[in-house]
Amino acid sequence: MRRLLILVLFALATVGGAAFWFRGEIVCAWRSFVAERGITLPGPPRPDPQAYARLVTDLKRWRGEIATRHRAARNDGERDAAERDARALLETALPAMMRCWLGTPWDFNGTAATPGGGKIACGYFVSTVLMDAGFRVDRYQLAQQPSGNILRTFLAKDQCSLTVGQPYDQFRSATAARDPGIYLTGLDTHVAFIVIDGSGDFRFIHSSGSKPWRVVDESPEEAGVLRQSRWRMLGNLTADRESIRRWLRQEPIMVFRS
Repeated sequence: MRRLLILVLFALATVGGAAFWFRGEIVCAWRSFVAERGITLPGPPRPDPQAYARLVTDLKRWRGEIATRHRAARNDGERDAAERDARALLETALPAMMRCWLGTPWDFNGTAATPGGGKIACGYFVSTVLMDAGFRVDRYQLAQQPSGNILRTFLAKDQCSLTVGQPYDQFRSATAARDPGIYLTGLDTHVAFIVIDGSGDFRFIHSSGSKPWRVVDESPEEAGVLRQSRWRMLGNLTADRESIRRWLRQEPIMVFRS
């Protein structure tokens, strides 16, 4: 299966711009790959550090393979194809990694480094997942920033959208209609992920400082913290080409401070 996935990724690279239309093959191949390794997604609401470690290792290997293609690209078409494959891979792998943390207890000062390895605050959940996914950022410095600074660490100001006081039903409809991707999400006093996969709605994944006080994967109906916040900032991390390039090139990311 591992060889099959490699062949899928490299076959997609050879068709240049057409790779985008075969995005589904990357997603299906990755899901088959992790299923073969005994990882069931979405898993039950309990931490799974073993699955997380495997995902981190496998993602690092796949990042390296796509990065090699990106460096060797002979033209913009080949380079663009590698970047699209990188985006598709991240949009599949990141939610799987997040869900390995389900059930890990929340604490305002929690700094757990692995799923279930202690308690974890919302900022540390976001920063740890991103660091372990291969973004070269200091998770301690990032986690201690206001949510807006966390978004701006990865995204330019014009790549972030901010609403204040928008009724939740309007926010939900507008968010569900956004382009697919992994969205960094800043709230009044919270930071989280929103995952949009094109299914017509979204998932809100975060370390919740409200009941049930643990890492959760919530539907829009269940997302009480998101509903109650007046200040909501969103930025599509995986749609940002500069972020994808920094991830592929393993460039250090400086934490933004306003």
